[in-house]
This record gives sequence, C-alpha cells and structure tokens, in this order.
Amino acid sequence: MDRPFPWRLVTVDIDGTLTRTHGWKEMAVAFGRLEAFERTNRRFFAHEIGEDPHLADLLDLVTGHTVPEVLAVVERTPKLRRIRDGVGQLHDLGARVALLTHNPMYVVDWYRTTYGFDDAEGVDAQTVEGGRIGPPLGVRADKSEGLRALLARARVGPSAAAHVGDGWSDAVIFRQVGGGIALNSPLAEVNRAADLALTTEEFPDVVAALGRLAPRP
Repeated sequence: MDRPFPWRLVTVDIDGTLTRTHGWKEMAVAFGRLEAFERTNRRFFAHEIGEDPHLADLLDLVTGHTVPEVLAVVERTPKLRRIRDGVGQLHDLGARVALLTHNPMYVVDWYRTTYGFDDAEGVDAQTVEGGRIGPPLGVRADKSEGLRALLARARVGPSAAAHVGDGWSDAVIFRQVGGGIALNSPLAEVNRAADLALTTEEFPDVVAALGRLAPRP
C-alpha cells in the first residue's frame, strides 16, 4: 500500500455480505418456513412493504425456536472465506471493525465473537423466555442510528469510516460515511451508490479494496 490506510472504522453488513446466501433463507428452510420467507421477500422487493415489516417477518421465522437451534443454522450458513483473517488484517492496519446489521443480537454476537469484530449494532426486538425466542415486537430497522452509535463509541468521524454491504439500507449508509463498498450485491442501484462494487468470496479482498479507496471529501 503506497499511502496510509485511510479508515479508522470499517462497518460490515452480514446477510448477503459476509454470507454467500441470505441467512434468513437458511432459517426458513431449516424451520419449514420457506413460503413465508419468499412471500415477504417478494413484497419487499416490489416495494409493497417497508424495511420494518419485512424485518419483522424475517425475525418471526424463528419464533418459538431456541437460540442454540438458530445458531446451529447460522454456523452452517455458507459464508465468505477467511473472514477472521480479514478482520485481523484490518486491525493490523489500525482500523476498528464493527458489524452494522438488521440481524438480532443473538445472531450478531455469534458473528462478533466467532470472527473477532470489535463492536456491533443489530436489532433488539425479541425476548428469550423459557429458552425460546419470542415474537418480534416494535421492530425498527435503522442502520443510521446504529452507525451513529458505532462512530460515537469508536470516537471516529464519519469521513474516517467506510461501510461494506449489499442492500438498500447499506446504500443509505454509503452516503453517510467516507466510503462505501457494495459487496456481491445483485442490486444495480446499490452498486451505483457505492464508491466501489466488488465481487469476491474472500474477505481479505475487501481489505485490499479498502486500501485502494480514497475517502470522499
């Protein structure tokens, strides 16, 4: 790298970004709810429902199941290769690395501890009682609020932060930080909103791309 690494905070989405398939589709298949998953996806991508009801539908796929049952699905969901290696490389470059996602915290915490992320912001909209996950209540999908919390805890300004994601909510975050990478996104508008569109199955490739990316003024 010819110049200093420009990012002090790198935030990363989970589903479709760190995973090679949608993690909630894997949940739906595992728990016999594929029709419900496909129905809410159709409605969301047709703009019939917004992010909050769509996320509530996804979270409801695991209602009544235990956290260990859900995490067993998370563990076997296909993911990018060498995620922990890439997180370690970012640490070596002086960056803090955080998850910024609409996943519930029991999923987020698994990714954070498994791969060595420093921090995380997810959705806290389900209780766990008697060992089982309750229905989603008061779901609010707001990555912008999560970003503000991560920036504050890292004591980093937005221009020194970069975000990596694949969805519409990630495109919103691209505009709020100094740089954005659309990773393996099937959505043309997300790729256009990013400073760089990248296709790879190796997370260290994201680190290399971030090194080439200059912060926007």
